[in-house]
Amino acid sequence: MKKYSRAILLIIPYGSVGGMERLSTYFYDYYLNKGYKVKVLKIIKLENDIINFNENEYALSEKDLYEMSKFQRLRFYLKAPIRIRKMIKKYSIEYTISFGDMANLFSSLTLSSETKIGSIHSFKSIELSNKTILNKIYTYAYKSSYRSFHKVVCISKTIKEDLLTKCGYRFNNLKVIYNPHDIGKIIKNSNEKITEIQEKKIFSSDCIVFIGRLSKEKAPWHLINAFNFVHKKRKDINLVFIGDGDPVISNYIDNLVHEFGLNNNVFFLGRRSNPYKYIKASRVLALSSHYEGTPNVIIEAIAVGTPVVSSHSTNGIIELMSYRLLERNGEFIITESGIITPNLYKGELGIPKESGFLDEEVELADALLEVISNIEYHTKLNKNKSALLSKYKLERIAEEYLL
Repeated sequence: MKKYSRAILLIIPYGSVGGMERLSTYFYDYYLNKGYKVKVLKIIKLENDIINFNENEYALSEKDLYEMSKFQRLRFYLKAPIRIRKMIKKYSIEYTISFGDMANLFSSLTLSSETKIGSIHSFKSIELSNKTILNKIYTYAYKSSYRSFHKVVCISKTIKEDLLTKCGYRFNNLKVIYNPHDIGKIIKNSNEKITEIQEKKIFSSDCIVFIGRLSKEKAPWHLINAFNFVHKKRKDINLVFIGDGDPVISNYIDNLVHEFGLNNNVFFLGRRSNPYKYIKASRVLALSSHYEGTPNVIIEAIAVGTPVVSSHSTNGIIELMSYRLLERNGEFIITESGIITPNLYKGELGIPKESGFLDEEVELADALLEVISNIEYHTKLNKNKSALLSKYKLERIAEEYLL
């Protein structure tokens, strides 16, 4: 095995099962196995972290941002780039790879001379549409401090176009590189048996599974509303959430479940170190996001042979779910890996201010029932799996980041 003396620092938001965090583990394992010296800096490290890097892991805080006072947060934000700069110097870091807006911002402000690689993982014109102070800072950074990056990776063509046309991005350092995936590892982990008695009972029925953070971006209330319609037609189907997130969002959707009387069919399992076995055990993976980039979980579902139903939150969804086949069936886009339903975003992020159902939620429910009831979606996915996964090879992409 070729040995390298170069040192790499990966900067990630959390240690949860979110897409960016799982992505960082692929890079970490690959670079470490290639002989690089790899350090990982979590912006926030929590006691219940699922993803950990042992002796190579460091953190800026062991308290979550919402637990800090306004003054504590401001102090944290101001000191973060200085602390990262000290770490870069201490470990002679030659490359930093940052994941997401906050990590990118801190990295861009360190005034250090290593090769900086940033990454954008979602549709920013929507994500940053709420004019909070932090969102304004992120947007301004696209016109100022992002000049310090050697390259900023956009994980889909749509994200790059959005940054240039709608976010005022000013620099010629954007490059489209799809997220890599360790397909062999995903498949291996998906074969692990579900052994916990309650979980075995849940997955003995047909299941719809959601994997990710419970956040305003993911808009999980749409999925609860859609499942309410599913349940009226099929009492034997379960909806399972893997992951945690914003307590306000969690409380809101939990109240929805109680309001609809779905307590016996909707399950919140929290963080799980191996989400792949739950994807494989499910009939369909569901996403109801207001915006996305190219969600890693879609590739993971394709890898284990579980069809996907996703709202059309961005054209990046189409890039993932198809390579050739795009058929229209009314409001549905039919692909090799499942169904894309109409966009659920109505111009405002966050918990809806008014109750009631959207036509798009009914269409999401119809698509979920269609995939669960029709084995042809599983057959089509498994027939086209190799072609769908061909552009996500870890070895090629991990090296392309450093070029």
